Amino acid sequence: MANKTVLIIDDEEASRGLIRQYLAGHTGMDVLGECENGLEAVAAINARHPDLVFLDVQMPGLNGFQVLQEIAHVPLVIFTTAFDRFAIKAFELNAVDYLLKPYTRQRFDQSVERIKQRTDQHDLYNLAASAPLPQGAYPGRIFVETPGRLKSLDVQQILYLNAEKEYTRIYTAGGSFLSSQGIGTLEKRLDPQRFIRVHRSFIVNIYQIKEVYRDISKTFVVLNGNIEIAVGRNYLDPLKKLIY
Repeated sequence: MANKTVLIIDDEEASRGLIRQYLAGHTGMDVLGECENGLEAVAAINARHPDLVFLDVQMPGLNGFQVLQEIAHVPLVIFTTAFDRFAIKAFELNAVDYLLKPYTRQRFDQSVERIKQRTDQHDLYNLAASAPLPQGAYPGRIFVETPGRLKSLDVQQILYLNAEKEYTRIYTAGGSFLSSQGIGTLEKRLDPQRFIRVHRSFIVNIYQIKEVYRDISKTFVVLNGNIEIAVGRNYLDPLKKLIY
């Protein structure tokens, strides 16, 4: 098994030191560095692409769950926290393990063994992608925030996305969810073979388009559920490419 790269993310120096100490007893674990808040964690994960992160839940800036919403690179995750009430939420995110502080070396070693038994074909979010697309792999599932938890959402269920200032609202037939990401950021993360920008404020799911029509000088797409969205003049070309 190839060595796994590791980031240690915790706002308490003593907690980070303990993880580093315990990891020293394991071969094949290369520590890339440490982060002491959620904002640092997002930047480090996206820049350094660790295989594994030890992630605290309650931290300044962003909590552990918010970190997972912000990252583009998705590592394996072992949560470390003093609060057992977050355990269910952690395992809903397919965390490898949940270490409740204070934990023993034996309990820590059990977590590391779970990592060693995992293959490189892992995915924190249980993404449903089969073969990578030419542009790269795109998630088949995303997580959206609801009160008190994160909800797993099949991207095929998305009807459209609508920019709301610096945020984006994601619409499905069953309801809508507000993302803290801007629509431009989300556009880069979504499969361009499925999602196209039809307006500076709207991205639509191609597979949810029922019809397209022109009314005097404007073009509209009609989505399932009879939702009409006007197509911006500068965004007509991607739509025209779908016409045969």
